[in-house]
Amino acid sequence: MKDQWMSLLGLANRARKIISGEELTVKEIRNGKAKLVLLSKDASSNTHKKITDKCNSYHVPYKLVDDRYKLGQAIGKDARVVVALLDNGFAKKLLTLLD
Repeated sequence: MKDQWMSLLGLANRARKIISGEELTVKEIRNGKAKLVLLSKDASSNTHKKITDKCNSYHVPYKLVDDRYKLGQAIGKDARVVVALLDNGFAKKLLTLLD
């Protein structure tokens, strides 16, 4: 049950309620569309700082996940460092699963 969040993220991906990639995520945070940001623990320090600072200044919650490969695998892609959820329902449920 530990990786239940990955299944939910995959579902959100199929519903087209996520965006992945650093620049796209920053854009969605600025636009106020990002409801939750998932950041891999193995992201570069520069990326980590950029995303967390942006999330903090725009009051967007973020969670750290194990690694980029798990994040990518959850959405059926190669390694992904950062993913933003654009839907409130998916974001709330993922927050409860990741806590």
